[in-house]
Amino acid sequence: MKFYHGECTPESCEVDVIDAGNPNGGGYALDPRQDLRNHSPTGYEWGYSGSGPAQLALALLADALGDDEKAQRHYQDFKFKVVARLPHDRWELSQEDICHSVAELARGRCR
Repeated sequence: MKFYHGECTPESCEVDVIDAGNPNGGGYALDPRQDLRNHSPTGYEWGYSGSGPAQLALALLADALGDDEKAQRHYQDFKFKVVARLPHDRWELSQEDICHSVAELARGRCR
């Protein structure tokens, strides 16, 4: 299982992935996946529904789901329903949280 940690400082907003399934037990910076869509060349943001949050939503879904097409289908809804509501200073989501949210979005029941 993966865990996603976001933190904003006055300089930037960073998102790290802790992969419990990784034999090295290490973490890494979340790939923004600008190869899929480039909403925000200046980086991630959250707590509202702009271009930085769109890039974060796409990156989170692509990483957590492991399915680029599914990520592209659902990231805008995920942005509005989840990323826009994250607290600005720091947050944590599990891969399970993300997958559950996408399943709810696909059924039209995510609030």
